[in-house]
Amino acid sequence: MRNATGFKVIWLMSLMALMALAATLAACSKPQPPPEPIRAVKVITIGVQGAASTLEYAGEVRARVESQLGFRVGGKLLERPVEAGQRVKAGQLLARLDAQDLTLATDAARAQAAAARTNRDLAAADFKRYAELKDQGFIGAAELERRDAVLKSAQAQLDQAQAQLSAQGNQAGYASLHADASGVVTAVLAERGQVVAAGTPVLHLAHDGARDVVFAVPEDKVAAITTGTSAQVRVWSTGAALPGAVREVAASADPATRTFSVKVALQAKDDLALGSTVAVLPQALQHTGAPVIKLPTSALWQQGQTTAVWVLDPASMTVNPQTVQIATADGNDVIVSGGLQPGMQVVVVGVHVLAPGQKVTRYQPDKSIDTTSRAQTVPGNLAPAQ
Repeated sequence: MRNATGFKVIWLMSLMALMALAATLAACSKPQPPPEPIRAVKVITIGVQGAASTLEYAGEVRARVESQLGFRVGGKLLERPVEAGQRVKAGQLLARLDAQDLTLATDAARAQAAAARTNRDLAAADFKRYAELKDQGFIGAAELERRDAVLKSAQAQLDQAQAQLSAQGNQAGYASLHADASGVVTAVLAERGQVVAAGTPVLHLAHDGARDVVFAVPEDKVAAITTGTSAQVRVWSTGAALPGAVREVAASADPATRTFSVKVALQAKDDLALGSTVAVLPQALQHTGAPVIKLPTSALWQQGQTTAVWVLDPASMTVNPQTVQIATADGNDVIVSGGLQPGMQVVVVGVHVLAPGQKVTRYQPDKSIDTTSRAQTVPGNLAPAQ
């Protein structure tokens, strides 16, 4: 009896140890991974098109005529009623100097003219009296000639004084700066209380009227651009494309940037805001070459030291990597020189979350969304997969 009881105890302990070991092994085992989800991908069908070499330059809209306005006399700036960006009319007062010294100088010139007139009148009266004495035979001809010379000298002094008075009056008028044409004040270079010299620019005025687009081209491209050639101007803010023609090409390069300034004339109806940013595509620098395959850069991913794309197998709806060779970039696209054939379907969105042989489904846009309200850019040689 005692041996049987001991055997049962040993058997129960062994059973409990085995159960504990099984529970421990069950806790240490890893759960089965969930199945790989079937991802929706956007694909395009490879096509070919002519390789277009497009050169685009950033430009700025400026007025055809711009004036740097300054005073013709020096002095202290007393008033400047206009500010940058303000529209002004022809003849409107733009700035005024302290004209006190000029007014005093005008008064002095006026007094000199009055004194010269008095001297002339006195010489004229003397000549008249001596002429009467000559007629009566009391004086000789020589004395009358001397009086005539005195009268002519007095008349010349009066003419000089009057000319000086007129010039000094003009100087006083130059203390007021007026707009020589209607336009927009684009810059203010002097403030009230500042002493400016004659000819120092005080304001920049862009005249109303025709507009130009100004941009810079490097030395190796300027020879292809000639006056009269057409160019397309694309407005950055609206995307509108406007026609233009090259109006002027700089004769020498800028000493700092070593680029040549080019001006493209816009049509009169294209009244763009001054300073607007635009893109200029000169027709003389656009070229079309042999057919090539293009892909958006979003389709590329790195596979080791090479570049690859995901190619969709329509039969099994799986994706597999395909190494490609890139020739060059063309804006947001790349030109593929090897690895792909027309008709292949390539994934262009979500390439970094795929694995070889992974099952996928084609992305279907939400039909409830109004497609007319979305702006989507698709390269001309890429057609959505059918």
